[in-house]
Amino acid sequence: MAPTAPTQRPTMRHSSAFLIPPSPPPSSSSPAPGPDPDPDDDDATVALVVLNQPLPRFAPLLWSRAAARVCADGGANRVFDGMPALLPGQDPDEVRTSYKPDVIKGDMDSVRPEVKEHYSNLGTRIVDESHDQDTTDLHKCIAFIAENYPASNKSNLSILVLGALGGRFDHEMANINVLHLFPSINIVLLSDDCLIFLLPRTHTHEIHIERLIEGPHCGLIPIGMPSTSTTTTGLRWNLDNTSMSYGGLISTSNIVEEDKVTVASDSDLIWTISLRK
Repeated sequence: MAPTAPTQRPTMRHSSAFLIPPSPPPSSSSPAPGPDPDPDDDDATVALVVLNQPLPRFAPLLWSRAAARVCADGGANRVFDGMPALLPGQDPDEVRTSYKPDVIKGDMDSVRPEVKEHYSNLGTRIVDESHDQDTTDLHKCIAFIAENYPASNKSNLSILVLGALGGRFDHEMANINVLHLFPSINIVLLSDDCLIFLLPRTHTHEIHIERLIEGPHCGLIPIGMPSTSTTTTGLRWNLDNTSMSYGGLISTSNIVEEDKVTVASDSDLIWTISLRK
């Protein structure tokens, strides 16, 4: 009997084009700019989750591109306080009216009563899950979005999470754990300094580097399980069937050299890349 050919894994493509600012309107003396990145390409559904950490500078941009905006408990405070600070040329009351979350969800131990009342009066849905102490607020929000804002399929759903990095280390690790709990959903954790997302071992990966807004520093980290074989292209220090594990080698402080990075691994990996100021 002839040997069975190895199963070819499908390829998952990644891009941070959602962070590219829109092009300014052309003047009569300047050439027309190229098209802006379209978050709705391929019928994608983009959702935004705001956690209880300071908002990054690009929060208004991502808010404008999201079809659904969910605040995890005290994340509502961050929107209420932080959006006017990020938009100093606008009236704070108008900003708070314009940047209204669709949902505030969590155990309600952090959102200030006046903030909850303000958004409730504007029509925000308040979902109190204080009875559930076994899952984090981010876990609750991801599950809620997956159930209530379905894309045509899960590969077309992207959830961008603000405030997931920084602050308490146990919170950061819990947020990274959520990536492993929902491997079929494209979840991106963002801060002012970097972004991270999961590269499931069920796929090979093409990461398209948006040099205007990200890089050059990057890393591939085997959180959850060791990798006995990881191979990459497009990096200064590529991996070639390389083993990685905590207590051994992990790929940190690497550099992107090409516009496309490819990754194939026998383990789930975390991809991280720096964001340009």
